[in-house]
Amino acid sequence: MSAPDELIHQPLRLKIMAALYAERDGEIEFPRLKRIVEATDGNLGSHLSTLETAGYVAIAKDFIGKKPRTRVALTVEGRRAFRSHVAYLREVVEAVDFPGDA
Repeated sequence: MSAPDELIHQPLRLKIMAALYAERDGEIEFPRLKRIVEATDGNLGSHLSTLETAGYVAIAKDFIGKKPRTRVALTVEGRRAFRSHVAYLREVVEAVDFPGDA
């Protein structure tokens, strides 16, 4: 059986990674990601920092006029790690014997 990715396994980080993995445009702006994962600014920022340090996400900061904008995207390594963790979760689920299954 595969091993879990302890960084991704944390519930909020798993939500973050899933949201970013599903994003077709490649990146999500911070306010939208905050709404998707239902986190506070500080909590989301802290978890994004952990994922960035691990090399799983890239964070880009710029300005639109005078308004700051933060965008987050999965890195190639982050996509690989997320797919591997999902494979681990599938193995866990498939290993469960449910009553009546034969």
